[in-house]
Amino acid sequence: MSLLKKLQTIPTLSKFLINRYAPYRGAGIAVEKMDLANYHIRVKMPLTRKNQNIVGVHFGGSLYAMVDPFYMLLLMHHLGSKYIVWDKAATIRFLAPGRSMVYADIRLNAMEVATIRELAENYAPVYRSYRLNIFDEAGVRIAEVEKTVYIRRKKPHAAG
Repeated sequence: MSLLKKLQTIPTLSKFLINRYAPYRGAGIAVEKMDLANYHIRVKMPLTRKNQNIVGVHFGGSLYAMVDPFYMLLLMHHLGSKYIVWDKAATIRFLAPGRSMVYADIRLNAMEVATIRELAENYAPVYRSYRLNIFDEAGVRIAEVEKTVYIRRKKPHAAG
C-alpha cells in the first residue's frame, strides 16, 4: 500500500485533505466531523456568493457535491482493499430553498458492513441504496439525496 493510501486511513488527515480539495474549498464545503470508527461524517456549507444560484439560494450542484463521496469513503474504509466500491447512481430532490448554513450527516453502521460482506462473499456485485437529508441551521429539510453504491469483492489473482 502506498504511503498516501496509508495516510488517508487516518481520519484527521483524511478530513484535512478533503477540506483542502479545490472544489470543496471553492464552494465552502467543509467536513465538520469525521468519525470513521463510528460510521459517521458530518458536512456543512455556508451560503456564499460562490455557491449561490441566480436567485440567491444554495446552488443545487453544490448541495449534491457536499454529500457526493462520503458513502463510498465510509465503505472503502470499513471494507478495506479487498473490495471495489463505486458510486453507481444518485438522485437529489430539492425540498426548500437553502438560505443559510446547511448540514448533512452521512451514517452507516457495523450491521450494514457485515451484510455487504456476506452478500459479496461469492464475488457477485452488490448494490446498496442510501438516503440522507440536507438540513439548514433551523432544521428545515432542504434536500433529500439517494445514493446507489456498487460493491464487489475483488477476485484473487491467479498464481502463475
